[in-house]
Amino acid sequence: EVELVESGGGLVQPGGSLRLSCAASGFAFSDFAITWVRQAPGKGLEWVSYINAGGDSSLHSRSVKGRFTISRDNAKGTVSLQMNNLKPEDTALYYCHAGLYIWGQGTQVRVSS
Repeated sequence: EVELVESGGGLVQPGGSLRLSCAASGFAFSDFAITWVRQAPGKGLEWVSYINAGGDSSLHSRSVKGRFTISRDNAKGTVSLQMNNLKPEDTALYYCHAGLYIWGQGTQVRVSS
């Protein structure tokens, strides 16, 4: 079964950190770039971070640049999103996806004191 599964979300105070993980199975993970997007309550999807198939090129949105770091381990079939200095506006449901059609179910991040 083709699948992406996110994990690592939770409740954290402002200024705190979380590490999200995206685990792939059932497809040639190392052939795909991976993108993280998020959806805040009542808002549309927002692109967050991207990493290419080889893991040697990445991009971050302006809103998270300098705070978030994306990495991948093709041998393990995982992508991680290290999120530091979290802000209340980072509260959202975070999804990883590969290509247009392979999406995870999301993991919830809430930043609140």
